[in-house]
Amino acid sequence: MLKKMYSRKILVATSVLFALLLVYLVPKENTYSLQDIPQKVSYVDKTIKTSVIYLWDSNHLLARTEVPTNNKEVTALAKELLQILIKDGEGNDKIPSGFQAVLPSETKILSIGFENEILKINLSKELLDVTEVEEESLIASIVYTLTSIEGIENIILYVEGDILSKLPQSKINLPSTLNRKIGINKEYDLKSFNDVTSVTVYYIGSYNEDYYYVPVTKYLNTDREKIKIIIDELASGPTYGSNLMSFLNGNTKLLATEQEVDTLFLTFNEYIFSDMDERNILEEVLYTIELSIAENYDVKEVIFEVDNQEIYKSVLKSIE
Repeated sequence: MLKKMYSRKILVATSVLFALLLVYLVPKENTYSLQDIPQKVSYVDKTIKTSVIYLWDSNHLLARTEVPTNNKEVTALAKELLQILIKDGEGNDKIPSGFQAVLPSETKILSIGFENEILKINLSKELLDVTEVEEESLIASIVYTLTSIEGIENIILYVEGDILSKLPQSKINLPSTLNRKIGINKEYDLKSFNDVTSVTVYYIGSYNEDYYYVPVTKYLNTDREKIKIIIDELASGPTYGSNLMSFLNGNTKLLATEQEVDTLFLTFNEYIFSDMDERNILEEVLYTIELSIAENYDVKEVIFEVDNQEIYKSVLKSIE
């Protein structure tokens, strides 16, 4: 009897020790709060200021994208963006994946001045170290980037103190004061030199399933209103082989337009909607139209209408 009692005690003690051993050896399934988990991902401050910049995409087209910037004052911001535009320059680490700087490496910013909506920039002679194929992109990148800064309307570009009056390789004349009238990613569809209209249309590019916007300045023989050209071009899609896209339904029709002071009213048929029941317009469709209008019209608002009802109002200032 005594032997049985001791055996039982030994068995119980052994069982307890075994259970304790399991508790320590077998991992526990814990519940952690966010504070308990080591933060492997850097915190992204959504209040960080970003600025518009025009960089080469993977197809060697100048594309509109944004980069984080630190400055607000016009000349300081212009200098910061120019530094990002220079290959292998300061700020290249701010360039998003899929894009690349345009200006030749070793280009130096000698001086910058701003007065009466005109930005004067003086760059070193390394700026001229560019191929004939790339020289127009170089100028357009500078002009479109810097005129995206509020208050800058025109650029005077100096090289080593002299106004750049010709493209460095082709020797094509440049106006002494540069602005967006010079065009970007130019495309010509001309049968004569009469009734030539230029209109800049924004399409969609993609990189790793991310979308961005690419402006194309088209030169056409037409007397159509620019807004009708924009909608027709977006509805028909970009030129085959351009690697660009438009999400505007090919059946979309612009039925009427009206401009009142700073507001442009656009009346569409129902094919403007991506969903007829919900009456939604794709964000990408809205943005390509808005950016194109901002590039070609001096208006502050765009009102989208279908069946005499306001569907959407765009404040163009908010997309710059």
